Amino acid sequence: MPRATNSPASRKRRKRVLRRAKGFRGFRSKLYKYAKDAVRKARQYEYRDRKKRKGQFRRLWIQRISAATRAQDITYSRFIEGLKAANIEVDRKILADLAVHDIDAFNGIVDQSKAALAAKAA
Repeated sequence: MPRATNSPASRKRRKRVLRRAKGFRGFRSKLYKYAKDAVRKARQYEYRDRKKRKGQFRRLWIQRISAATRAQDITYSRFIEGLKAANIEVDRKILADLAVHDIDAFNGIVDQSKAALAAKAA
């Protein structure tokens, strides 16, 4: 009995890997053996970096908020402490957006935070 290789399925699998490796340099986009490893590694990086992106954005938001609060003579940590004392629940993404696009609204929140800190200290 002749050996069955299931050629259509094998070809489809190889084409899928090579399609995904399109744009890679050298053999990694042309030869299945190398493309298979490159695609596997790329998918690992994709998965890992989807998680890392969230932390990177949080750090960016904190930097923007910190820069805007220092312009108002208060540090980031004191500002966040004041927000908690004033029971203002606005996440960092929104605060960073306000700090960049609507500085008047952000300054109002900073003033409320400072007032809450003053009341807490007294």
